[in-house]
Amino acid sequence: MEFAEAGTGAGTETGAAAVLAAAVEVIRAPLAEILPRLSAALAGPAPHHAVAELSSECTYAPFKTHGDPVGDRRITNAELAALAPSVPAGQPWQGRARVAGTELPVLAVSSDVVPRGALLVLVRTDDSALPPAVTALAQTLWDLVTAHRDRMTAEAVPGVLAQSRVAADTRARTIAELGDAHEATLTGLLGVLRSRALDDSTARGRAVDLAVSALVDLRAEAERDQALVEEPAGQAFERLADSLRPLLRHSQVRLDLAPPEEKDGAADRLLSADVANAARAVVRAVLLAVLEQGPEPVRRVHVGWKVDDRELHATVRDDGPGALSRDALAARRVGERLAALGGGLGLDAVPGWGTTVTVTVPLAPHGPQQARQADPLSALGARELEVLGHLARGHRNRAIAQELHISESTVKFHVANILGKLGVTTRGEAAALAHTWGGAAA
Repeated sequence: MEFAEAGTGAGTETGAAAVLAAAVEVIRAPLAEILPRLSAALAGPAPHHAVAELSSECTYAPFKTHGDPVGDRRITNAELAALAPSVPAGQPWQGRARVAGTELPVLAVSSDVVPRGALLVLVRTDDSALPPAVTALAQTLWDLVTAHRDRMTAEAVPGVLAQSRVAADTRARTIAELGDAHEATLTGLLGVLRSRALDDSTARGRAVDLAVSALVDLRAEAERDQALVEEPAGQAFERLADSLRPLLRHSQVRLDLAPPEEKDGAADRLLSADVANAARAVVRAVLLAVLEQGPEPVRRVHVGWKVDDRELHATVRDDGPGALSRDALAARRVGERLAALGGGLGLDAVPGWGTTVTVTVPLAPHGPQQARQADPLSALGARELEVLGHLARGHRNRAIAQELHISESTVKFHVANILGKLGVTTRGEAAALAHTWGGAAA
């Protein structure tokens, strides 16, 4: 859908209505169709050959293009990254910029809705200046699109998470393979050109310069891509903390925060955006469920993250009534979000003492590679698997004893054996493993 320029008086109302209608058409599109629909909406007031974006909120594909720029060459990530510093957020920029390997007229708009910014570039059909009304409309539409996708990412919608994880895994492998191939080729080229057997020093010098520049561009490309789709665990936790504090601002609940430790390098370990977003969304959902337990008040909540080489472990612990149920967490789509990434959830609720919720999110995609790893539940016996199944459902020792027709002391014996064999220290961690690996214990 295209919209016309906004005018004055009644025309302004018509223009505003058209913009809102165009925004609805763009935002309701599937993620893969948002950029084409945005291009179609802007085609009337701002004719263009192609459109490209560089945005951190779209974790599975931060750089995308649509359309066909002039010539055979394509728009590149590096070209948009070079243009980005010239486009302040909220201030549309018009002029000629290097895209698709040549100088072309463009309209660029940048949004600061997301922490690391989002850039949209239209490769225009001519150099004529667009009126402020048109550039303002392009800016507004781009802000709306960016906010919409950022909300989907921040809320860790399960379908989006699954798509993000699969695409990110494929993209990472492709980038790694291409990077290795290009670097090996260019390094070999440098070796040949530096050989003393070549007597044309001028040609050799120019070739060396070209090869060095290509290597620098290749490494810069990888660094730009990594910066868009990854963030340090400590920084990710700080963003979580910033989103939790307003939830408790007007309550008597004390919030204790335990970020990833710096001494073992956990705070600097890079997390993919889908892992960080999912962990933040799940912790927020768990905290809201904790605050709604009632009738006894929660006075203190502890939120902590630990990150190792394989997983992010999040813990939410409270001193409330211990009445939190899996149904309350399911209502907030906690399990769905974790399942999309192959994560696990443990719930340890003790009436009158409080609740501990443990969450695990694999840092690497959950798929064939993880399936090939040894199943930790294989070390458990049949009765231990039965007990673990009840632990995974949040049952206490007395309920387990009644269900399995054994004594509470026998249940305690089995629980101790389970913790030892699984190499964990709490019932919640054991339950998380049960949900991660499934089987009889799930």
